[in-house]
Amino acid sequence: MDIPSGGGTQMNHTAQTVRTQAGNGGCHVIVVGNEKGGAGKSTVAIHLAVALLRMGRSVAAVDLDTRQGTFTRYLDNRDRWAAANAVSLPCPERALIQPSVARDLDAAEAEEQAMWAAALDQMKARHDFIVIDAPGHDTHLSRLAHASADTIVTPVNDSFVDFDLLAEIDQQTFEVGRPSMYSELVWECRKRKAVKERRSIDWIVMRNRISTLDSINKRRVGEGLKKLSERVGFRVAPGFSERVIYRELFPLGLTLIDLTENSAAVNFSMSHVAARQELRDLVIVLKLPELAGEALPF
Repeated sequence: MDIPSGGGTQMNHTAQTVRTQAGNGGCHVIVVGNEKGGAGKSTVAIHLAVALLRMGRSVAAVDLDTRQGTFTRYLDNRDRWAAANAVSLPCPERALIQPSVARDLDAAEAEEQAMWAAALDQMKARHDFIVIDAPGHDTHLSRLAHASADTIVTPVNDSFVDFDLLAEIDQQTFEVGRPSMYSELVWECRKRKAVKERRSIDWIVMRNRISTLDSINKRRVGEGLKKLSERVGFRVAPGFSERVIYRELFPLGLTLIDLTENSAAVNFSMSHVAARQELRDLVIVLKLPELAGEALPF
């Protein structure tokens, strides 16, 4: 399906009109995070951001992994590709939030708290959605972001290495044990959100980079996630299959729903159609209230 292209300015203007008509000025914060690298957080973040832009929403993008910066480099590649090919691509507005350099921990956290609160207020006033790519490790800014989330999306590979961040697994029976560090972090953030705003955080764990081949390990991870979801309170979402296309799109800064753009130079195949359907399924499963009843244009 061809996706009509439009400049970022036009997209943002349309989004602002939608917000004005809605009359509530609400902004939905999506944090893509876990505490492990290599799970595909940045790939999920860029695809969600562009999907929301293609739906006419105004989006802010925040990369809190200031050391690795994959989300930032993806957006840089997108800007360069659009300029080189004279194509106007919808792009999120970026917000740069750097960790404090203060040597005193209390001073550093106080500075980051103030910086985060100010940046969040500014982004909420300007945008419909904020998509945050959290780092693959525990930081104060990451905790602030998680506690500010309306939706947390946690990509995990079909591996007990990734599962271990959510809960312990018995070596002999593969039964799910007590929640691990990341589950505890989300639990604490949920409590803070409930106390401060009297609202809950919707937590979605998506199985990412799924192999098309069936295996005992794949089934065990799936069973473990189902059991843990009932205890901890997250929803399990279908994720993205392991596809070469994601690695090919990164240097171009493109997403699956940009492939019909002029000069994309990617042969559109049935595999790409299936991959785009996976993105559609994810957006549907997220159940973002701001998109209720709206058809997906991709």
